[in-house]
Amino acid sequence: MLTVKNVNTFYGQLHALKNVSLHLKKGEIVTLIGANGAGKSTLINTISGLTPPRTGSILLDGFAIEKLPPHRIVELGISQVPEGRQIFNTLSVKENLELGAFLYLRKKGGRRLYEEMVEKIFHLFPVLRERCHQPAGTLSGGEQQMLAIGRALMARPQILLLDEPSMGLAPLIVKEIFSVIHALARQGGTTILLVEQNAKAALRIADRGYVLETGKVIMEGEALELMENKEVKRAYLGRDRKDIWER
Repeated sequence: MLTVKNVNTFYGQLHALKNVSLHLKKGEIVTLIGANGAGKSTLINTISGLTPPRTGSILLDGFAIEKLPPHRIVELGISQVPEGRQIFNTLSVKENLELGAFLYLRKKGGRRLYEEMVEKIFHLFPVLRERCHQPAGTLSGGEQQMLAIGRALMARPQILLLDEPSMGLAPLIVKEIFSVIHALARQGGTTILLVEQNAKAALRIADRGYVLETGKVIMEGEALELMENKEVKRAYLGRDRKDIWER
């Protein structure tokens, strides 16, 4: 479905991604594991068109997208939930969701489709219905993350790119969000690329994973295999660390 092949991304002279290759199959959850600065967010931004690669290819169902602008990539079915949520604080919850539908809202039948999608988001995250007229900046951190995911889903993506969805959130809220991520793939057929600081929790819901180190993919495999790998355990999982599924 999505193929990243030999991608090299730079920030000026800084070589951030070095011949990175990966693939996503329809309905999969694939997680990216790595230390801070390994290139995980850069890879998501490269796929989204925010930091285009200098060389290499990104194919969506065989169609090259690496030179397309971000709005066109969204139109083709790839949405990103950015690190730090980046919602519009002064706009209401519903206005934030409306911005997620900007590509089709003014087209014929767009308003009806928008209302259908809003109902789906409210079904996934009922608290957003209760808060729909509140300024988004007044929401809790967990509610803001739900809104960021909901805004991305409003574009009706085939592929959802999630960058650190658990950052700064309480374990119970993280568990709720991870349950929604799991359901989106398993029940909704959405393909998900997940960057997550809690590597163990991410691997528990993922099908496969890639390990990035200083801009290179150094390991890949089935999620369960990576969880049992001694080097992955030592570097990223932590022998005594408790994750959200063990609380």
